[in-house]
Formats: sequence, C-alpha cells, structure tokens
Amino acid sequence: MTKKILILPGDGIGPEIVAEAEKVLQALRADFGLDVETEQALIGGAATDAEGTSLPEQTLALARQADAVLLGAVGGPRWDALERHLRPERGLLAIRAELGLFGNLRPAILYPQLADASALKPEVVAGLDILIVRELTGGIYFGEPRGIDTVDGVRRGYNTLVYSEPEVERIARLAFDIAGKRQGRVTSVDKANVLEVSELWRETVTRLAGDYPGITLEHMYVDNAAMQLVRAPKQFDVVVTGNMFGDILSDCAAMLTGSIGMLPSASLNESSQGLYEPVHGSAPDIAGQGKANPLATILSLAMLLRYSLGEGVLAERVEGAVGKVLDQGLGTPDIRRPGMREVGTTAMGDAVVAALGEAG
Repeated sequence: MTKKILILPGDGIGPEIVAEAEKVLQALRADFGLDVETEQALIGGAATDAEGTSLPEQTLALARQADAVLLGAVGGPRWDALERHLRPERGLLAIRAELGLFGNLRPAILYPQLADASALKPEVVAGLDILIVRELTGGIYFGEPRGIDTVDGVRRGYNTLVYSEPEVERIARLAFDIAGKRQGRVTSVDKANVLEVSELWRETVTRLAGDYPGITLEHMYVDNAAMQLVRAPKQFDVVVTGNMFGDILSDCAAMLTGSIGMLPSASLNESSQGLYEPVHGSAPDIAGQGKANPLATILSLAMLLRYSLGEGVLAERVEGAVGKVLDQGLGTPDIRRPGMREVGTTAMGDAVVAALGEAG
C-alpha cells in the first residue's frame, strides 16, 4: 500500500535542507522500490505570511491524512514582533497537539569521524549513543492557566506545570519499550525533591517498571542529569523526562556530538504516525547561502522510514550512506574538521544519494 508523506519545508534553512532529504527519498523510490507519495504544505512564518496563521487548516488536514510528516524548521527574527498566536513556533506546538504527538525521540549519537568535534574529550564521548524520550504534549508548555497580567500595579507572568498519571504512563511505556530494543536501561529525570508534579512522575514510572523486569530503572534529578551529561554521558541509554526538561537536556546532549546539525528527531503518536525534524532551528543567519548541514534532516528521514513506515532496512541504508559520506571526509562548515573537504548543502545531499548504493 502506498504511504503518504507530508513535507513541510518551513522557514530559514528549512527549504534547503528538506530539498536534500527529498532527493534521498526520490532515490529510494527509484532505486529501492519505496512506495510513497509526497505533498507539500506551509507551516510557521511562511504560512503566517501567506495565510495569516502559522498552521493553516489545509496543512493540518493534510497532516492528519499522512502516514508521516517531514519538517524543516520554523521561526526567525522577522516574525518575533508578531502577536504570540501568530508566531511560527505556535504552529509547531499546535500540530504536535492536534496530531497527539506525545513522544519525542532525540538520539545523541557521535559518529566516530566527528569525535574530535565534540566539546568534550574524545575518550569521554567515543561510542556515545543516547536516546532522550521527551513528553511532548503536556507539561508547562501547554498547562493552563497561563498568561501575563497586572496585580496591584505589578505585571507578572505565570505558567502551569501539570501532568496526569495517564500522560506519564504513556511516555514511560514508550521509553521502556524502546529500551528493551537497546541496552535495557532507563533513566527517568525529574525534580521530585521540590515539585509535586515530579513526585507523581516518579511514583508512576516506578510502578510501571514492574511490568518490565528486563529493564533497569534509575531516577535522577534534572540538575544532576545536566551535570552527568557533560561529566560521563556514556552512562545513559534511554532518558525519559517531561517536556521542558527534555527540551533543555536534548539540546545539551546535542552538543556532545560535535554539531547540532547532525541530530534528527521523531515525534510519535499512539498510531505510529510521526512528525520528523532536525533538532536544530531555522538558522536565518545562513539561509540561502548553501552552508546548511542537511544530514540531520536526512537522518530524520531515516527515523521516518523506521518508525512510521516500517522500513527498517531502508533506514539503515540511509544511515549507512551518511556514515559513508563522513568516511569520505566531506563536511559542511559546521562539522568540517582539519583534513576534511568543505562542501555545501547541495553537494552534501548529492553525496548521500551517491552513497546509497554502497551503504547496504
């Protein structure tokens, strides 16, 4: 059966990096029999400019019909002065909520070719392979009430951090299931020493661990987790945490790998429909210059193949092609090291396509 992929180029470097992932997708269709059809739509600032909203109804309708969504990036300073509900990021939050994309998977994998690009010593990060499982549709980013008001002449801003037991159960089960296919270790990150919502989180995760006797569970406060990520990151296998903590820790983990431009992500719902995007932002400062690294987007496509289309063999082929290109000593400006040859966005995408046939 033909699968449907919705492509959302977005803003900044989004259209450039997505175009390279599309070339890989077309090669998989032409040379390896991948049965998919694609459609494009607007989101973020581009949608606000064209439609007056960062998530048009047509985009949302197409996303609901798709088996998977591939996103470039959203946002940029040109939209920062807009009212909050019109800003590009609101469209991203909205599509996550509308599709029920509760689980965000962010791998932090250090390719051996880039070991000396990490901010940490090579021996500390060599062989790094962490997966952060972040709850994506609850927590402080969505909690109500929220807002800015004035009390006794003083302005104040407030947000609500709330998680229900079923929300915690859902993300914890996803983490335990994934850990069973990896090293069998889960670290649950919270702040249970000061937050009641974290007390509930810890109690719920601990209870569910009884259903997974083959998995080792440990708990860690978020401040300690941040320290441990830069002290001894290889102690982690699967890290599961809430929305805000996961947002911060996953970006911290990204820099262990040498460049945020190398890291993909997946956001899944309970039907394995997913939205796939690079971890990095829209990088408006280099948009249109041909400098952007498309590898995180291409690796996001690999995750799309694995988690939403059930094409694990093709996912491994794409990941192998990325490794092959790094073996060839090619690098965009963000990852180029001494002895590597600097290439642009298009040349990097072309190199991955050429390596697909050799990556099996």
